[in-house]
Amino acid sequence: MVDITLLDGSIGQELVKRSGDKPTPLWSTRVMIDHPELVNEVHAEYFRRGATVATTNTYAVHRSRLERLGMEAQLPDLIDAAVTQANRARMGGSGRIAGALGPLLASYRPDLKPDVEDAAAKFSELVKLMADNVDLFLIETVSSVQEGEGALLGTAKAGKPVWLALSVMDDDGTRLRSGEPLGGIAPLVDRFNPDAVLINCSRPEAVPAALKIIATMGRPFGAYANGFTGITQDFLKDAPTVDALKQRHDLGPEAYADHAMRWVAQGATIVGGCCEVGPDHIEALADRLRAAGHRIV
Repeated sequence: MVDITLLDGSIGQELVKRSGDKPTPLWSTRVMIDHPELVNEVHAEYFRRGATVATTNTYAVHRSRLERLGMEAQLPDLIDAAVTQANRARMGGSGRIAGALGPLLASYRPDLKPDVEDAAAKFSELVKLMADNVDLFLIETVSSVQEGEGALLGTAKAGKPVWLALSVMDDDGTRLRSGEPLGGIAPLVDRFNPDAVLINCSRPEAVPAALKIIATMGRPFGAYANGFTGITQDFLKDAPTVDALKQRHDLGPEAYADHAMRWVAQGATIVGGCCEVGPDHIEALADRLRAAGHRIV
């Protein structure tokens, strides 16, 4: 049996659900502004349910998103609020904090092709704002090699571990959402040496094929999948809201744990959940991991 790092589940979607407010293009950032106490509440619950890592509510906190509403100057304060709430949720000081770094322009939009140098500068700014109060950085939902290069370049001097999470096509786990072969990320992994390579925000059924590929990259690996029926064309429009995506109803806690335990059987040592995977899912997965003799670290 092996040591397994258990990530939390959905942060942004969970906040939107708990707020009861109408979704906006600012997604969970808007919820954090209006209901800051909910951020602490969500992190604390994941820790209680067995997660050992809290992922900060910074996925969508980017200048490019804030400037649409004239809120760009609030970037430092929003980063500070998100990181502070995650740290307050630590149970007895235990648990790690992962500084989330989402796509610079939009999720699942490799067609936007963010300039590598510009992206690196923007990610570097976020790293500096978070570095003193997180344990690691989690680059999330990378949908193309170009997106990965900008994010990895921007975190190259982070001074903390960096985990790279890639998003693959719903019907083909061997390809990034850009259509590029997933294996095409390997030269960047060799060049920047991230501390782990993961698959995230993809259908759980696509993960096994993806794991076979990232398992060859010489790093700890794992996955945290989403619970969407699929990524709709409406969500791929400019400034979408999350109500353009639909939750699956065939992926309850035990069903999700079945998927994740298969990933562990493939050698994954980092597992958790992404959008629409909530506290009940993480608790079920924690129970299954312990029952199988694994130690959650």
